Amino acid sequence: MVVIAALYHFTDLPDVLKVHEKFKNLCTNLGIKGTLLFAHEGINGTVAGTREAIDELLATLKSDNRFEGMEYKESTSDEMPFYRLKVKLKNEIVTLRVPEANPHHMAGTYVDPKDWNALISDPDVIVLDTRNDYEVKIGTFENAVNPETDVFVQFPSYVREKLNAPKNKKIAMFCTGGIRCEKASSFMKLEGYEEVYHLKGGILKYLEEVPQEESLWKGDCFVFDQRVSVGHGLTQGEYKVCFGCRMPLSPEECLSEHYVEGVECHLCYDKITAKARHANVERQKQIVIAKSQNKQHIGGTRI
Repeated sequence: MVVIAALYHFTDLPDVLKVHEKFKNLCTNLGIKGTLLFAHEGINGTVAGTREAIDELLATLKSDNRFEGMEYKESTSDEMPFYRLKVKLKNEIVTLRVPEANPHHMAGTYVDPKDWNALISDPDVIVLDTRNDYEVKIGTFENAVNPETDVFVQFPSYVREKLNAPKNKKIAMFCTGGIRCEKASSFMKLEGYEEVYHLKGGILKYLEEVPQEESLWKGDCFVFDQRVSVGHGLTQGEYKVCFGCRMPLSPEECLSEHYVEGVECHLCYDKITAKARHANVERQKQIVIAKSQNKQHIGGTRI
């Protein structure tokens, strides 16, 4: 069994270079794979490893009181969902390009999953999905507004140019694991919105804790690993990712005449270059060969 750990925390890390090096060495030595991002504003990442390895990583993080209160979620998988380890230094742990938006210094109000339904059922509350358009399309909360962004850095423009909401209007925001909506809440407060709420732990925590029969979530939740999507109880969904355009595809979309596994789909078959198509075909052949030999192909995904 592989333990998958999703974590983030906004905190001041003036010694971020030292912290980055410490955890890069630790994760390498423990055989952990996945991605960890470090910036002056904190830590963000999803990694996977043995139970013992993840426990040691957690213990090391908790030994630094700057990571106290870190948002953390676990799930398990029969297979390692990542092919390599990436520990990176970044300007931001989630890119918004509004330097003043720092949840460590100012943020909205956390809402626990058990209280989320009551909040978003209030007709006077604007419910904003802060994720990207392709994520929203495979699942979201009832009556949520889709800003139709391609990347998170477009969110400020959406708020300033299209939201058209009074500054005293209640705003409730959510995202996959909580980090984007938490940073978005800081931005909204900067913009003068008075009552800003965000789902603590994000959709993943909601799907983990709220019984399906009480849930207001519809569809699947896109995740950035080999599982592609999860549903209630964090069970793996049926979506696949097109290697040609990296878009999530439903089982029905995979039946399209334009879908070729590992190569292209109905969204990109008429846009992909001949060179890229040839490279994808050759790569897919190697994946099939590796599977037949019970081996793992390290180029199996772009996630």
